[in-house]
Amino acid sequence: MREIEKTPGWDLSNLNIGLLTRAVSGDLKAVVDEINEEYLYWDKVKYKARTIGIEPYDLWTVVKFTRTLQQRDLQINGEKFSFSITESTTRLLHKFDLDWGGKLGTKSILRDDAKDYYLISSIMEEAIASSQIEGAVTTRKMAKDMLRKKRPPRNKSEQMIINNYETISYIASLENKMLNHELLLEIHRLMTKDTMDSKEDEGRYRTNDDVNVVDAVDGTIVHHPPAHGEIEKYLRDLFDFFNDTGDVPFIHPIIKGCIIHFMIGYIHPFVDGNGRTARALYYWYLIKEGYWLIKYISISRLIVKTKVQYAKAYIYSENDSLDLSYFIQYKLKTMKLGFKSLREYIDRKIAEKQIVNRFQLIDGVNERQGLILTWLNEEDNLLLTVKEVESRLNVANQTARNDLEGLVKLGLVVTFKVNLKTKAYTLPRYHKFHDFEDEPPF
Repeated sequence: MREIEKTPGWDLSNLNIGLLTRAVSGDLKAVVDEINEEYLYWDKVKYKARTIGIEPYDLWTVVKFTRTLQQRDLQINGEKFSFSITESTTRLLHKFDLDWGGKLGTKSILRDDAKDYYLISSIMEEAIASSQIEGAVTTRKMAKDMLRKKRPPRNKSEQMIINNYETISYIASLENKMLNHELLLEIHRLMTKDTMDSKEDEGRYRTNDDVNVVDAVDGTIVHHPPAHGEIEKYLRDLFDFFNDTGDVPFIHPIIKGCIIHFMIGYIHPFVDGNGRTARALYYWYLIKEGYWLIKYISISRLIVKTKVQYAKAYIYSENDSLDLSYFIQYKLKTMKLGFKSLREYIDRKIAEKQIVNRFQLIDGVNERQGLILTWLNEEDNLLLTVKEVESRLNVANQTARNDLEGLVKLGLVVTFKVNLKTKAYTLPRYHKFHDFEDEPPF
């Protein structure tokens, strides 16, 4: 990533009053409002100033002054962080409050006995994407196949994905637990199991200051974390912030979740795995605060697609006097996209459910078996094992076996031997290719 220019310092005594008047109630009001609503960084403000014939520093000073009018301050270990709540932020938070609390209609669309299936699929997506952000190299199809079949990992990338999956599943069960050193270290240990250069660093705070955040492309240092001796002091305040036990005025829970995510990256308490841990805490905090729909959304999948903007959001905030608004704005945008993706996902599930219902018209086919037939019809070469159906549906091994064998008895599914121990199930029209005992030819 090309080096990002730091923001210039600004001084209230240098504020151009005439320009401020134009910005508040005159011809520049629309320009300044747009800059603040989009929360543009210095490089874009500088360019915009030149296009309208104003000195960049003068426009930046006006912008910074107007931002301070809606700014909130936050102290973590005596260090001042700030953030601003813009109109666009308020609108998004209102929408999230309406939608993420469960008014999307998922309770009628996703029956209680089907929710676990959709939840597992979402956790898989989050585990895969969060690992890919940190460098895991694999395809979603291969990773899901590994998770569904519960196959042991074959390399570090696959281990990262399994760790993410198990940690997020663990966090989903914590709900209203209080965050403390013990839990944070346990989350990190689960997240980094067998992926660190040194086993000793799993579930342990870093013990020196040799760790820096570097750009993945060119290796330049983009962040110097606080000294390791200060880690527990920062975390003490962050735990109070997370647990709502500190003397902090009310901050909207979604904003707090974004700040918690940022702070773990900023403090960088571990040698490695900070990003994965930060995203896990964000996920946990929103669940704790009642935003249950986050369980069904993979924010990391969207971050993977916008990794440059993700990195810039961190750098902008640090470069501009620890103004967290840049990072918060980025997170809110990804959440908005995540909700849109969920809406589209549920629409697809409605269509899928209609197909399942058609299969259920067959005498003797239950809803789970209808899902199994749907999967097999959607993927021509799909081969299912008992273990994979058990994982996909989150049911007992015997339930999965009974469902598959029931379909065999109805003549809707056929079996063949993958090897001496494992049997696979598929549709009858592919049976002629499967009269062998080793493994399928594709």
